[in-house]
Amino acid sequence: MLLRHTLKEEVKREALTINPAKTCQPVGAMYAALGIHSCLPHSHGSQGCCAYHRSALTRHYKEPVMAATSSFTEGSSVFGGQSNLIQAINNIFTVYEPEVIAVHTTCLSETIGDDVDQIVAKAKDDGKIPEGKFVIHASTPSYQGSHVTGYANMLKGIVKGFAQPSDVPRDQLNVITGWVEPSDMREIKRLCHMMGVKFVMFPDTSDVLDAPQTGKHQMYPDGGTTIPELQSTGASSHSLALGEWSSLEAAKELDRKCKVAYDVLEIPIGIKATDRFVSSLSKHGNVDVPKMITTERGRVVDIITDMQQYLWGKKVALWGDPDILVPLVEFLVDLEMKPTYIVSGTPGKKFKQKMEAILKDAVPDAKVANGPQADMYLMHQWIKNEPVDLLIGNTYGKYIARDEDIPFMRLGFPILDRIGHSYFPTVGYSGAMRLLEKMLGLFMDRQDRDAPEESFELVM
Repeated sequence: MLLRHTLKEEVKREALTINPAKTCQPVGAMYAALGIHSCLPHSHGSQGCCAYHRSALTRHYKEPVMAATSSFTEGSSVFGGQSNLIQAINNIFTVYEPEVIAVHTTCLSETIGDDVDQIVAKAKDDGKIPEGKFVIHASTPSYQGSHVTGYANMLKGIVKGFAQPSDVPRDQLNVITGWVEPSDMREIKRLCHMMGVKFVMFPDTSDVLDAPQTGKHQMYPDGGTTIPELQSTGASSHSLALGEWSSLEAAKELDRKCKVAYDVLEIPIGIKATDRFVSSLSKHGNVDVPKMITTERGRVVDIITDMQQYLWGKKVALWGDPDILVPLVEFLVDLEMKPTYIVSGTPGKKFKQKMEAILKDAVPDAKVANGPQADMYLMHQWIKNEPVDLLIGNTYGKYIARDEDIPFMRLGFPILDRIGHSYFPTVGYSGAMRLLEKMLGLFMDRQDRDAPEESFELVM
């Protein structure tokens, strides 16, 4: 295979990316928009762009992803897409009847310089947006950032479009979720309900991208955060932003627009990050932590205690989104594993700082990289020079796993060749148990596979 031509010797690359560990902004913007109830994402660009964004999500979630496009032609590419977008808005509300259209830009419309804010205002003035309907938008040029950046930009667009200041505060918290699976969003809601906290969570793709099969097509599934809920976020007492790269800008915008203070937390992956999330719910929701949550935590600790000998000292290579990698690496360090190589295609200066703080005592010689040249080729080079015991990341790592014969746990976006990620959470204490079960299964399968006859045991 092509990867077998990967060179062990590293050469500094300033412009070339080989097999990037990310995808483009509009994919993230589309995913965030799907977390609004009765919302149709709209790609302001060519049909091909929209087809790719939809297919990227469909292949990961194994669900139909509805979206519209401005269908740029050569004329639009030269003179701008204002008429296309205004006509699209009129057609969408007339034919498909969503409550919300969420417009995200593409490379093409960004390069032309389309002023989407002005175009939407003109559509409203021209009566193309019916009373009680909404058009929100976000700037998501594909040549900057990553899918995580696009997700964050759309979350900020949601706040700009819906949050309303209020002099009468509500006894509720805002939970702004980073890019996690529908199953994870459901688990976060379950923890909030168990804590007895009143909250609004956005976006919420549970019951949208993991909707049940009923035998009838439903253009807009039952899930998603509703418009009244989004409008009420400006009256909430506090915001918890889960994931700095995904959620911080939305929390800042809520604070600027509606004076809602916020805390930025890691996505609750592993024990410590979940502890911090539960403690914040307790503090800002003014509630006690119930015994059933403490019991769940105890089960995770029990598994770790029972199975520590299979985890201790194992070297791990990880790649993916920074908001997933930061708490996951912290969890691996708590398990006394050794996160040795860490790569993220999403830029951001704080990534290395956060990793160094987590790894400085446990794995001081770990290699960490992020940004455009932090790609799967670099990861493969590192592994060729010094192998690891486990790979954790999206499906694109399967080639490295095959070439280097390393156990591989799929986690993150996209996962194209397995199912389960959208149905079984990896956040919270129950998610930590699932991560442990998956890792232990891989290590013990490998031990069984490689054991000589005299060491092949029924009980391990």
